[in-house]
This record gives sequence, C-alpha cells and structure tokens, in this order.
Amino acid sequence: MRPEFEVTILGNTSSIPVHGRNHSAQIVQIGQELILIDCGEATQIQLRKFKIKTSKLDYIFISHLHGDHYLGLVGLLSSFHLGKRSRPLTIYGPQGLDEIITTHFRWSNTRLSYPIHFQETKDDQLNLLLNHPKFMVYSFPLKHRLPTTGFLVREKPRLRNLIKAKLEEQKLPLEAIQSLRQGMDHIGVDGSFYAVREYCYPPDPVRAYAYCSDTIYWPDLKDYIQGVDLLYHESTFLEPDKERASVTFHSTASQAAEIAKMSKVKKLLLGHFSSRYKDLTGMKNEAETIFQEVELSEEGKTYSI
Repeated sequence: MRPEFEVTILGNTSSIPVHGRNHSAQIVQIGQELILIDCGEATQIQLRKFKIKTSKLDYIFISHLHGDHYLGLVGLLSSFHLGKRSRPLTIYGPQGLDEIITTHFRWSNTRLSYPIHFQETKDDQLNLLLNHPKFMVYSFPLKHRLPTTGFLVREKPRLRNLIKAKLEEQKLPLEAIQSLRQGMDHIGVDGSFYAVREYCYPPDPVRAYAYCSDTIYWPDLKDYIQGVDLLYHESTFLEPDKERASVTFHSTASQAAEIAKMSKVKKLLLGHFSSRYKDLTGMKNEAETIFQEVELSEEGKTYSI
C-alpha cells in the first residue's frame, strides 16, 4: 500500500483574518512524517482544532517575512517548550527569521527545552533543502515585494514489488532481489540474468506537491513546478482587481489558472484570498474558464495526492 501524501489547510486568507478565515499555514503529511509550511497567526489553534499531532512535526518551512505567513511561529515554538519537547526542530526560512526568533526568546528570558536548527533559504533558483529518506523538499523563487520562496515536496521512488508467482517458480539470490527492488537488472557471478520488467511490477508514479505563497503572475514558475500532482497557488484577487494585484505583487485567480495550465499540473488549489471577498465562488468560476481541475482551499480540509 502506498503511504499517504496529503495536504491539510490550516489557513487560507491574506493580510487580515476575516470571514472565518485564518492566515496561511498548512500541514503536508507523507506517510508518518509531517511538515508545516508557513505559520500565520492562529496556526497552533488550528492544529489543535483539527487534531494534528504536533509531536510528529520536525520541519517547518517559512516562505517569507510578511506577518501573515510567520507571526504564529513564536507562539507555536513556545507551546512546544511548555509541552517539554526535547526532539530537535529544523526551521527553513529567509534571512532574518533566525534573528527574529532568537531575539524574542532572549528578551523573554526563555531557554527552550529543545534545539532549533535554522537553515536560510535563497530565492535564486531551485535549491534542495531537505533530503529525507522518503521525500525531498526544494525551494524555488517567487516574485514578491521581498525575498520569497515557494516549496516543492517530491516523494522518492519506492522499492519495487516483486511478482510472487516468479519467486515461486525459482529461488532468486538475495543480491538479485535487492537489485530488482531498486529497479536495476541483475547479472549474477555465474552469468545468470534477472530483468526488472520480468520480476517486478511497474513502479508507482512519484507524486509531487508545489506551494506558491505570494507572487505576481510569473510564467517562469512553470520551470519549477512542471507536472506536479497538486499546485497551491495564491489567488489574492479577482480579474477586475488585476491592477491592484500587480501593484501589490499578487496574482488573480485566472492568473493562477494560467500558471497551472502552462505547467501541466493535475490539480490547482486556490488560496491566500483577499479580505475584500467574502464569497469565494467567483474565484473558482474565474479560474475554471482557463483550467478545469480547480478547487478552493478550505480550512480543515485534507487534499490527497
């Protein structure tokens, strides 16, 4: 059975928390591993509300230093401390984030019960941040008013499943089994040959998720997110407010759909909605005129990949 690969939305609004919507934050789960992407206000409240076990959370990724994407971080870290966490936590984010956090805890005279490792992100190209045994997380540049990165989460290929009927016909050497499961043909010392296509089922497709937090419409994005299974792309405004989107370095719903279309993604998830829109139906309708597989992100909803 394939491990779960899911995204749970904790917050999907921009600037001001209104209309029952909270600031940007989401949990990505791959198997038993959890990562948090962005951490706006009320993130820890949302984590409790939706019964997400933060004890499994070892990695946090912050896209940029606008408050609606990171102001919930200090509170979450404080709660980890009060809960006597001891496991290390790694935080990936732009220059200055480590200074903000360490300054707060220094002036609050707090010595955390667990170590924090900071890794600074760069907004210049595709960069590998985390090479986990089960998946990889990359950052890539976005075009906003200050250094901002998107994040690409891509699972690693799993070991191939052997065809049991073949194993019943003949006994394979351990070395051959190990090679075949890794997707490699095997030649034994005696010259025996075992082909992957003959002894293994086809591999499961590798799944990928891309998160684009705040960005102006930027066609070059397609080079980083081509063919992902699920794309979360900000849609702060509707097309009638296109000029406002340009001035503030944000995107409209139709522009997000254009990016999804040219990137050939399987599904588009809209988010980071402006407080000026209470009813979000227009967002989905606008995007669907360009790209059919569209959903509005909903807080508390989990999207499977």
